[in-house]
Amino acid sequence: MVVPDKKYISQKVENHIIKNESRSYIDAVLYICEKEEIDPEVVGKFLSKPIKEKLETEARRLNLIRKKKPKLPL
Repeated sequence: MVVPDKKYISQKVENHIIKNESRSYIDAVLYICEKEEIDPEVVGKFLSKPIKEKLETEARRLNLIRKKKPKLPL
């Protein structure tokens, strides 16, 4: 097993998305976690910011997390 780092895991996720166009980022991350034996609860520290943003967008679209409410400046 390769010692995971941000670049390695992020590249694996992106490659998986490219090869399996119909898969979601959530599915891709969970697949890579299983393949690389990484706990899904800690994989966040191994993902790049763009992938985290794509995961957040996907989760909001699926109503897995709440939409951000705009804050009024005080």
